[in-house]
Amino acid sequence: MSLKLREFDPAEYLDTEEGIEEFMLAAFETGDPAFIAKSLGVVAKTRNISKLAREVGMSRSALYRALSGEGNPEFATIAKVMHALGMELTVSLSSRDAA
Repeated sequence: MSLKLREFDPAEYLDTEEGIEEFMLAAFETGDPAFIAKSLGVVAKTRNISKLAREVGMSRSALYRALSGEGNPEFATIAKVMHALGMELTVSLSSRDAA
């Protein structure tokens, strides 16, 4: 008997706004820009990516590339995607001691 495995797709489990928010908070906590972009790509998959691409002024394939984790999207692209997804960036001071 052979074991059949399939690749884990987190987009299948992001079915609530709270889940998406927690997913993105965890991505930002890593501090890894490529992981953040890839996480935005996962969230974009849960929405209509064609409509999202039109909203941010990109082709669907360019948006997929930018949010693949392999691309290097400009900050403006990340900001536009987040805005189109109904997300916003906020700033807070960390609890680290100031030098």
